[in-house]
Amino acid sequence: MSAWVATFDEMFALNTPALSTSCSQFGQANNSPQEIADIKSAIQSISQSTGVDSRFILAIVMQESVGCTRVWSTSYSVVNPGLMQTHQGTGSCNTALAANGVVIKQGVASVPCSSASITQMISDGVKGTATGPGLSQLLKQIGGNTAQTFFRAARIYNSGAIPADGNLSAAGATASYASDVANKLCGIVPT
Repeated sequence: MSAWVATFDEMFALNTPALSTSCSQFGQANNSPQEIADIKSAIQSISQSTGVDSRFILAIVMQESVGCTRVWSTSYSVVNPGLMQTHQGTGSCNTALAANGVVIKQGVASVPCSSASITQMISDGVKGTATGPGLSQLLKQIGGNTAQTFFRAARIYNSGAIPADGNLSAAGATASYASDVANKLCGIVPT
C-alpha cells in the first residue's frame, strides 16, 4: 500500500484526462466538467459514510467504466449498470445493454447525467444493492487492511468469488482485474 498514490486528490487529478474523454468509446457525449466534479464529490461522500478508501472506489470506477457516466449496462448472469457496473443496481445514465462488448439493446443516455444519478451509481457499488454486495461488504467479509484485502475484494467484486487456490488471476473473471486495480492504485492511468 506504500506504493499507492498518496492522496485521493492526486489520484483523481491523474485520472481527470481519462474521465474527460472516456465516454467516446461508448459512442456517448463525454463527461462535462460538472459531471467529473460530481463523480469526485460522490466518491468522497460515500467514502466518508462507509469508511471505504476513496482511492479504491476510484480505482474500481476506472476499471469498470473508465469513469464514463453514460456507460452501457452489461449483462452476463445479471445486469450490471453504471459507473461501477453494479449488481443489478438502480443508478445509471444510459439504458443501453451490452454483452461481451457488443450492444444488444439500444438505449437512451442522459445528458447531462444528474448528480443524484452519479451518487446512486457510487452508492450501489460501495454500499451494495438488494441483490449483491458492494465494496464495503466485501472488505468486511475479507477482513484486515492490507493491500491483499483490497485485491481480494476486487476479485470478488468482479467475479463473485475467489478460487479455492487463492489465484486472483484464475479463470471465471477478468484475469487481470485485481492487478489492473493495483496498477490504478499505484498511479497507472488509462491512455
